[in-house]
Amino acid sequence: MGYGKWITGALGWALGGPIGGIIGFAVGSMFDGKGVAQVNTGVYTQSEQRNSFLVSLLVLSSAIMKADKRVMKSELDYVKLFISENFGPDAAQESAKLLKDILKQEVDIDAVCLQIRRNINASARLQLLHYLTGIARADGHVSSDELVLLRRIAASLTVPLQDSESIFAMFDKGIDAAYQVLEIDKSATDEEVKKAYRRMAVKHHPDKVSSLGPDVQKSAEEKFKSITVAYEKIKKERGLA
Repeated sequence: MGYGKWITGALGWALGGPIGGIIGFAVGSMFDGKGVAQVNTGVYTQSEQRNSFLVSLLVLSSAIMKADKRVMKSELDYVKLFISENFGPDAAQESAKLLKDILKQEVDIDAVCLQIRRNINASARLQLLHYLTGIARADGHVSSDELVLLRRIAASLTVPLQDSESIFAMFDKGIDAAYQVLEIDKSATDEEVKKAYRRMAVKHHPDKVSSLGPDVQKSAEEKFKSITVAYEKIKKERGLA
């Protein structure tokens, strides 16, 4: 298959469970004669955590891409560009090959999400959901099937409803969405708006995913910026300094 060190050299918890079974279809050398993952034990390194996160992201991306019964070129391009910009060209090249094989399989959403939530923290799960929403929006809109699946993934990752709806709203430019991003109602006072912004800035700060390495922190900056954009939009509408 030609996979390099990103796949075979530094995977951690993703080698076990349903995720390991899915990627084993594409990378048979990672498994023993019975098709069982050779799982590492002990504390995973930052590199192993980061690569496991990325593989998990690819697995769930495949489900999102197939949610509306077709895989769009725009979605494939979005994944390739995202991986290249945030994880580097080598990871993008290997990811493209791996995703091609993952797309041939069915993904047990609940089992995969259970494995993910057992191994990454709540902030990293928010970042994962943000990326998956971007995949669904890559062709310009989110279909009803995609939205249903995104909400199912969010629930399976135990992302609170208010948080998941906030993330979905980050991809909408309207003023109503801006309030939803900050998880407040339009009737909120100016002081409540300011408090909401501070609270959301802390919740989504890129440092929250520092355990996954600098490139994942970089990808988290877009989500963080969405909060500032929403706040500035509300301030402008209200005439706040």
